[in-house]
Amino acid sequence: MSHLLEPLVIRHTHRIPLPAGPAGQGDVAARQFDAVLMSVGFKLSAELLEHLSGLSEGTVVDTAVRTLRTVREMVGDHVRHNVYFIDFPANVPDTFDFWMRCIAEALADDKARPGTVAQLESGVVDLLTLPSYGNYRHTYAEMLAAHGELIAAAGDRTTVLHLGGKADDEIGALYLALAGSATPLGEDDLKDLRMLARHCVDGPQPEEIPVRENRAVVNEARLRAGAGLLLDTVTDVLRLACTLSDGDVTLQTATRFKGLSRPVRRALLAGLDAVVAASPAKLADVNAWREDFKRLGERLHPHEYPQWPHAAEVFAVARGEVQARSFDSRVEELLAMHDVTGAARLLTSAPGKLFRSLDRLLRMALTQDEREAVVAAAEQVVPEVSGRVVLSVREHLHNRAEATGERRVFVNRLGRAWVAEDERPPVLPAERGRLIAALDAEIRHRLPSPERVLVDPHVLDVALPLSGKATAAGLGVLPRGSVSPVEGELLRFFVYWKESRQRTDFDLSAVMLDERYETLAWLSYTALTQLEGEHSGDITEAPDGASEFINLRLGAVRGSYVVPQVNIFAGEGFEEVEESFFGFMLREAEQQGRPFEPATVRMKSELRGPGRVALPLAFRRAQDGSWTAKWLHLYLRGTPSANRVEGNRVTVATLLRGIVEREHLTVRYVTDLMAGGENATEVTLWDRETLPPGPVTYIGLERPDGLHPDSRVITPENLRDLIPD
Repeated sequence: MSHLLEPLVIRHTHRIPLPAGPAGQGDVAARQFDAVLMSVGFKLSAELLEHLSGLSEGTVVDTAVRTLRTVREMVGDHVRHNVYFIDFPANVPDTFDFWMRCIAEALADDKARPGTVAQLESGVVDLLTLPSYGNYRHTYAEMLAAHGELIAAAGDRTTVLHLGGKADDEIGALYLALAGSATPLGEDDLKDLRMLARHCVDGPQPEEIPVRENRAVVNEARLRAGAGLLLDTVTDVLRLACTLSDGDVTLQTATRFKGLSRPVRRALLAGLDAVVAASPAKLADVNAWREDFKRLGERLHPHEYPQWPHAAEVFAVARGEVQARSFDSRVEELLAMHDVTGAARLLTSAPGKLFRSLDRLLRMALTQDEREAVVAAAEQVVPEVSGRVVLSVREHLHNRAEATGERRVFVNRLGRAWVAEDERPPVLPAERGRLIAALDAEIRHRLPSPERVLVDPHVLDVALPLSGKATAAGLGVLPRGSVSPVEGELLRFFVYWKESRQRTDFDLSAVMLDERYETLAWLSYTALTQLEGEHSGDITEAPDGASEFINLRLGAVRGSYVVPQVNIFAGEGFEEVEESFFGFMLREAEQQGRPFEPATVRMKSELRGPGRVALPLAFRRAQDGSWTAKWLHLYLRGTPSANRVEGNRVTVATLLRGIVEREHLTVRYVTDLMAGGENATEVTLWDRETLPPGPVTYIGLERPDGLHPDSRVITPENLRDLIPD
């Protein structure tokens, strides 16, 4: 079982669990392992290489096989990336000339000629009916033969793999980190937690599981193992039931509950009964999920279990037979009477709700006394509010424009984005400034005070992951709002997808915008070449998987922004295909190589979200000519079919303006707080060369080789650890 979970440890921590086996002369095999890893952009740390060299050759080979399979998938090298135009990025034709060539080839085909002639006579030709359009015209091997070897460059990515502890210790530590996370996990991390929870159910457990979705996943494992459930609200039971039915544990979409076995039904009803018996007021929580509880009741048959009468009350409330007034309704009643002071006073008994309502309360306050009451209430309860909520409100207040009439960008938990006019009255500067000062003081108080902090400058503008939903799974992926430097002459995007049941056509595109967010040009299947670069050609189905690429010469880009996007033209959605991911590579002009070279991949991100248009990130050019990436992780609704870059340019530009101009809380905010105040921590920016001899708290994009083994390390994989409780 440990071998099955090792890939999770490698992906989440970049550590290889301590390889166990007989001693031997494994130095040759270890060096060969290191060389193969370097070809895909990874490398063994000096400590790990030394350890492997002292093991038997067979042990090293077994470790290499398992590890290579994992890292190839991490970077997207586990599939074959072919291109339509075999010489890409060389010899990509003009779009119109290419289409005319496809038509000429169709006219030369006896089978296709009649239909093509009929279309020409009508004045409209469907490209999908042309035999030579949309399908690979050569094998993967033939494509490889058409390209020279990649020339290594100093700027190629090198991700160091470090030596971990014993497999069970590493697996247990990863389980505790995910289960005890202070921020919600993404879909893929929740799946990993489910596997880990089942393996670790009899081992050490986190002291607290603050995120309800995580608790539901852990409860599923405990239920299967016959262990006690961790429940303190009726909604905990509802989430657990959703998990058991392979439904949405976040409760954002309705779950179709499966038939449940009698032991499971008894466990859920007993849990509901205990929660309500301990606190009858928690029946009010049923109102928020009334329909879900109705459907769950149809599966649990509470009338068959008279020994749990409090559980039956839950479903009576859901059916409207019993009234359970909610806390929120009492707050709304006060606000309906314009009693802002009374509402603020009541909300002090629910500090999290108070903080989520601050903006609304301040907008409704008409007098200085009312505004004073709201701010004072927030100052009173801030020590009781979770660190994630405090930071979220702090970021919100920082971006709260005093003037109205601006466009406002909304992003839900699933990454779907939309835009609306911001018609809110302003939050007055005095109250806004006072609240910001109180929140900064509270966060500074909660942050740890290590003796020394060493910070990689490249991580300073990485946004704090206030929600795991704002970060897709993958390699080199940063939270929404993060800014990272882009260094290289050539920027190459790629998308890969493999359909499940029906023909599916993804289209990779990139739009170039000026400083006013006006469109200058784009690259797509309708514009194969531009001054800026080339498109690899349109692939219109992917039964065996398909890839598309865009090659950009950054020095030739017109304007200030480049926005890559993936449009679904036809078929399955991002959450329906068997597999789909997006990424980008950086190269120097002389490197050559295949269209896809894993050692040059800087980011590979899973595409799993709602909507029919994906916007993973955007690139921005500064006045000095340097480029940075701004991470978006957004999905647009789009249309059911035929989504194209030409059709969503205005929406993309508006969203981009909203995201680019919003300032997120970053690592810099946390390190500045650490370095300030009475008990200031020594915070040093790392020169990326010399490492201190003793242990430090290191914050960076990845752990450097040679860091003291007793150091605490925070990288994007565990950046959530920077968020205080």
